[in-house]
Amino acid sequence: MYTASGLTDTNGQIALYAPLVKRIAHHMMARLPANVQVEDLIQTGMLGLLDAMQRFDASQGAQFETYASQRIRGAILDGLRANDWFPREVRRNSRRIEDAMHQIEQRMGRAALEREVAEELGVTLEEYHKLLLDARGNQLIYYDDFEADGEEHFLDRHCGDSASEPLEVLENEDFRRELARAISNLPEREKLVMALYYDEELNLKEIGEVLGVGESRVCQLHSQAIARLRGKLKNQR
Repeated sequence: MYTASGLTDTNGQIALYAPLVKRIAHHMMARLPANVQVEDLIQTGMLGLLDAMQRFDASQGAQFETYASQRIRGAILDGLRANDWFPREVRRNSRRIEDAMHQIEQRMGRAALEREVAEELGVTLEEYHKLLLDARGNQLIYYDDFEADGEEHFLDRHCGDSASEPLEVLENEDFRRELARAISNLPEREKLVMALYYDEELNLKEIGEVLGVGESRVCQLHSQAIARLRGKLKNQR
């Protein structure tokens, strides 16, 4: 795309490929917690688009849209890393909760109680509730422990172009069967939270009104359900 004087029409290219940036940003949002704003991803992605426009070499045989998609996604990932929206300490504590729940349930043959998990972790019940609130972004779809046990960056596993996408894992028949069984074995209140949130698509405030509790308590129950499911499925893989 060029101007009448033969120069590259930068503004025209930006306008043409802005929908691509938005599409990639919205696609990545599905794997990120609620505190990440899609507008921030789009803004960072536009920087990736500009970088792609400057670096693209048509003689290499690649399509610009393919090349730009890689640069846009890379720019967004870099921006998320810089903001450190999900610190390693939070991920580490999330794994500790999952492991504690699994150990208790292995010993007791039933769902772990909150006070038991807190005791297993060596923290007070109030501190345990705080850990659950911090782990809010740790959604079921991530399944980071299904890919590797190392400390590589969380975003590389879940937003990158890996050979094993979370959707592909969920589409696996055996995995879906195990997930359905794990959900059916959740404590009743956690099962209800999951049903209201994912099936009925209620928000946290609406779920709290149904249960007669505050939003923060709903968030804790949701995080606890996710940790319970992840712990079971991780150890059944």
